[in-house]
Amino acid sequence: MDDMDFPTPDAEIESVSPDELRDRIDAGEAITLLDTRMESEYAEWKIDGRNVDSINIPYFEFLDDEIDDDVLARLPDDRELTVVCAKGGSSEYVAGTLTERGYDVDHLENGMNGWARIYDRVEVERYDGSGTLYQYQRPATGCLGYLVVDGDDAAVIDPLRAFTDQYLEDADELGVDLQYAIDTHIHADHISGVRALDAVGVDGVIPEASVDRGVTYADEMTLAADGDEFQVGSATIETVSTPGHTSGMTAYLLDGSLLATGDGLFVESVARPDLEEGDDGAPEAAAQLYESLQERVLPLPDDTLIGGAHVSDAAEPAEDGTYTAPLGQLEAEMDALTMDEDAFVELILSDMPPRPANYEDIIPTNLGQQTADDADAFELELGPNNCAASQESLAGD
Repeated sequence: MDDMDFPTPDAEIESVSPDELRDRIDAGEAITLLDTRMESEYAEWKIDGRNVDSINIPYFEFLDDEIDDDVLARLPDDRELTVVCAKGGSSEYVAGTLTERGYDVDHLENGMNGWARIYDRVEVERYDGSGTLYQYQRPATGCLGYLVVDGDDAAVIDPLRAFTDQYLEDADELGVDLQYAIDTHIHADHISGVRALDAVGVDGVIPEASVDRGVTYADEMTLAADGDEFQVGSATIETVSTPGHTSGMTAYLLDGSLLATGDGLFVESVARPDLEEGDDGAPEAAAQLYESLQERVLPLPDDTLIGGAHVSDAAEPAEDGTYTAPLGQLEAEMDALTMDEDAFVELILSDMPPRPANYEDIIPTNLGQQTADDADAFELELGPNNCAASQESLAGD
């Protein structure tokens, strides 16, 4: 819809940048959004938040000189509205139209595409291993990654291809050499940045256990087997095999302090088991996930921080703003971690959300079986990650 040529209203149109909108949401400000995308697009993916009120009215409802009274009746006139669309075209037009009618309104620059380019680096303050640990956060999709820095060296875990330049720029800013780009598994919701970073001299690392899925570039990568260690300055990254979400799912224990779990365990839920073998293979994968959690994750010390590769709107950030939590806290709050195997399998198969958008193209792209240029790769991963077994939080259940 944003490829259309919209007339420019005479009214002066205010705009808000994606970063400014994010800051307002994070500050707890009450936000009212008017999303002018088609209903199907809106239903699949939108800007959410506990303090966000979102209204969906497609842009074509505002094209007539006389806007239907029923449409205007849906718009609050006692607060500021921020209009959102896909790329910023229709939102600017609708914002101008409403400004001419006396509404207090602005629009989101570059729309949801601009929102999807927000990528924050937040220090994990409770990390007590060697060096400094950061969590990368992409609020548009819930993707999380990690940057561990010690001495002159650094490693990034679960990098996104769309932000390849940012990892290199962050390393320059911190005065370190980015040694490793490490994936926890073959992702289904975003295009991995491991190969892009490897192409510019960073050592790409993928789980050895993921190769059998049909990875075409395994010979170009360092393969991480269970128990393997990687040194970043004085910090040790230990490979921990945790199959379940996928057969190659692998966690990385960062200097004994934080377990980067990929999609094995999140701060609000556990992994879904159906993205590799589908519904038929999900029960067996769920049982495998149960075993991984019970035998490889839960025996770790209670103060081990857990940091997943994704987060949903149901999660609450820690005091430092990161989506991390001590293992002992999760075990106390999440009944799924203390159930017997049959109950666990039944629970996580009972109410899984829709599969990630475009996962049938994203997975083969990450396997190297098909290609996508940067623009197509970015478009493929727009939408919610949906890698957890539940849409709601399992913590506190």
